[in-house]
Amino acid sequence: MDIAVADDSVSATEVAFAPALASPDSAASPVDQAEATALAFDLPGQSKLFDLGQIDVQWEPELNTLWAFITPLDRPNYNLGLLRDTMTWQMEAKKVFAAEPDALRYMVLGSRFPGVFNLGGDLEMFARCIENQDRETLRQYSHLCVDIVDRVWHCNDMPVINIGLAQGDALGGGFEALMCFDVIIAERQARFGLPEVLFGLFPGMGAYSILARRLGHAVAERMILSGKVYTAEEMHEMGIISVLADPGKGEEVAREYIATNRDRHAGQLGVFRAGRRVMPLELAELRDIVDGWVDTAMKLTERDLKMMRRLANAQTRLHRR
Repeated sequence: MDIAVADDSVSATEVAFAPALASPDSAASPVDQAEATALAFDLPGQSKLFDLGQIDVQWEPELNTLWAFITPLDRPNYNLGLLRDTMTWQMEAKKVFAAEPDALRYMVLGSRFPGVFNLGGDLEMFARCIENQDRETLRQYSHLCVDIVDRVWHCNDMPVINIGLAQGDALGGGFEALMCFDVIIAERQARFGLPEVLFGLFPGMGAYSILARRLGHAVAERMILSGKVYTAEEMHEMGIISVLADPGKGEEVAREYIATNRDRHAGQLGVFRAGRRVMPLELAELRDIVDGWVDTAMKLTERDLKMMRRLANAQTRLHRR
C-alpha cells in the first residue's frame, strides 16, 4: 500500500494506529532506577496500593493475585521509565514472595490509560537515535525490552500464571508485551496490530518468536508484513486472546477467571510450563533478533522517519480534537 506523507493531515492508516488519548504529549522524564527499586512493596497479607512511578501495584490475598496497572506519564508507550518500572515490578515481586512463593499464584498487568493498553515503543526516541546514528542507546533500550519479555515469558521464574488484561488497544511493542502472558483477557473494543512495516521496520521485541510458536511461521509473517489492525474477536478466533470481555468489564472478567480457576492452578501451571518446554524461547534468540532490529533501524530513510513521527504525532493530535 502506498502511503502519502507529503501533508500534515491525519491519514486513515495513522488513525488506525493512533487511538484517542487522554493526556498531552510531553517529554517523559525517566524514573530513576535506584528510587524505583527503593520503593517498598507491602508484605503478603496486606493490600495497600503502591506506586512505582508508572505502575501501580496492589496485592489481593483473597485471590492470591498481584495486580499491576500501567499509569503512564503522558502517551502510553514504553518510555525508558516505564521499562525500568516494569523490570522493578518483576524483580521486587520475586523478592517479596521468595519466602512464601505459593502465596502468589497470579500476576496481572493492565493499564489505567483510557482506551489503551500500550502503544509500543517510544517512536520519537527511536527517530532521534536513528538521525544521530546512536546505535548504542537504541541497543540498550531494545535489550531492556527483550530482557523483560524473557522474564515475563518465563513467569519471573515463579510458580505463577501471568495474565495480560487489555482494556484498550495494544499496538506494536504493546502487542508484543501482551503476547508474553499465559492468559490474555481483552475487552471487545480493543484493537491489536504491528505497524512497524509502515515505516520500514519490523517488530523486533519478540513478536516473530512468539507468533511463530503459537500460530506458525507463515501466519506470523503474514501478520507482521501486512501491518493489519485486528479486532479482539479476530485475535480470539486465532487463539492469541484467551477470554473476551464486554467493554468496561475487563477487571471483573479477570477476577471471575481467577476465582473459577484457582482450584486448578497447579494443573494449569503445569500445562503452561509444558508449552514452554515443548517450544522453548531463550533470551539469546530474542537478543539476536533485536540486534537485527537495531541494524535495520539504523538504515531507515528520511521518509521512514517522517512516517514514524507522523504516527507518534497523530496519537497526540487525535486526543486534542
